[in-house]
Amino acid sequence: MTRDLIKYSRVLEIVGDTLKVHVPEGSGTNTVVRFGDLAVVESVAGATSLAQVINVNRDVVSLQVFSGTKGISTGATATFLGHPMQTPYSGNILGRVFDGAGEPIDGGPDVSSEPRYNIGGPSVNPSERVVPKKMIRTDVPMIDIFNCLVESQKIPIFSVSGEPFNPFLARIGIQADADIVVFGGMGLIFDDYYTFRQSFEDAGVFSRTIMFVNQASDPLVERLLVPDMALAVAEKFAVEEGKRVLVLLTDMTAYADAMKEVGISQERVPSNRGYMGDLYSQLARRYEKACDYAKGGSVTILAVTTMPGNDVTHPVPDNTGYITEGQFYLHSGVIDPFGSLSRLKQNVIGKVTREDHSQIMNTMIRFYSEARDAAQKQAMAFELSDYDMQVLKFGDLFRERFMDINVSIPLEEALDLCWTTLAECFEPEQLLMKQNLVDTYFPKGSDGAVAAE
Repeated sequence: MTRDLIKYSRVLEIVGDTLKVHVPEGSGTNTVVRFGDLAVVESVAGATSLAQVINVNRDVVSLQVFSGTKGISTGATATFLGHPMQTPYSGNILGRVFDGAGEPIDGGPDVSSEPRYNIGGPSVNPSERVVPKKMIRTDVPMIDIFNCLVESQKIPIFSVSGEPFNPFLARIGIQADADIVVFGGMGLIFDDYYTFRQSFEDAGVFSRTIMFVNQASDPLVERLLVPDMALAVAEKFAVEEGKRVLVLLTDMTAYADAMKEVGISQERVPSNRGYMGDLYSQLARRYEKACDYAKGGSVTILAVTTMPGNDVTHPVPDNTGYITEGQFYLHSGVIDPFGSLSRLKQNVIGKVTREDHSQIMNTMIRFYSEARDAAQKQAMAFELSDYDMQVLKFGDLFRERFMDINVSIPLEEALDLCWTTLAECFEPEQLLMKQNLVDTYFPKGSDGAVAAE
């Protein structure tokens, strides 16, 4: 039953984009106001703006006005709608672009008639989850070989401003073997938004993509809604249609900064470097939406987290690391194998991938570690052995063939390339690998490498 909506006209205070409204207690069910609910603010001149409840303190309700409070005076009225932000959901939203309020911005057909669902619900009951056992192939060697992306995994890309993390994220969205890709952009400049959209269209995958975009010039509160919009849609497709959904989010640091700004406007006491004390809880609520459903599909979350000043102890990456199941560390245009981690890779390596995957992964990293040590010796003008020259050659090939984020190779071809690279640099007995694997996969006719002169 639809309840009657009542206007409340006692605006107590306006600070920045936040206004406080007096809502009398005990005046009936119509006055039930919950955190996260929407309201319509109407100015004296009759202009209306959408707002969200961000705090309830007895009979004082704080509203964050989406379009800002310019033109709104204390004579304005607020009407509470009784529900949180809602997102459209149906097969018709595939290939569409929405803003942080769930309204289409691509010039396409109106979606007002599509079913809408509340965002920001609880994460799924653990009894409905299954242990992650499926791999999402990305054709990125540093992910597929060394730190597999597993269905239902929640994992960030740690990077710094200026790194090509957005083009890299777009390429994963294009190449990943997911049924549906849901993209959530927060605080994007127009160039980045256009690049994402154009990349998906040019690759021919836009028909299986849904975009929720908050640009830098858009209302701040919409930035806080984008992850919830994207995850609500992803959850619907996974549960109701059994789809394997990959959610791409960028940049979660912009999301956390928006939370900080809203907290400051509420005069809340910050906890660490200006961020609110509930930063961990707010991030966890979103990341925990990742799930492999026992009776449905899966939701996998890959999110960019920029580290201000390349500081991994910054509150946002620091809290993120406690929530997620590893990270990909992107710097200097490459994925660093020593800063990256996938805590779920053991669930798929050698089980749904080729038998030599585990051995080749460990051997390649061992030799690359030795190549870095040899490079230090070389830089300090120490004498190098023949073996040092071998691992230096290997290190150069490893960076060129695998670490470059522009490299795109299917997993099996990448594993074969690993064996080829090893054969170009080392003798079979130097590999210290299981003999049956060497006999099976070491390139035939290769007697190993001769130390570089």
